[in-house]
Amino acid sequence: MRLFPFRWFYMQILYLLIPMSVVLIVAAVLAFSWAVKHRQFDDLESPGMIPLLDDTDEERRRERQDK
Repeated sequence: MRLFPFRWFYMQILYLLIPMSVVLIVAAVLAFSWAVKHRQFDDLESPGMIPLLDDTDEERRRERQDK
């Protein structure tokens, strides 16, 4: 009795998995280069700080007058 009766299957599956992994890597590199080209990584600090900033008193007065 052989330990791996379907030894040919293991080699055949590599013919499928290697091209699939290459395609996945190429897609990831293209997505990253698109994000860099479209300036998605320019300012990582201020979008997280905007909700934390308080309105000034003048802005609060304007909001009250508009209502």
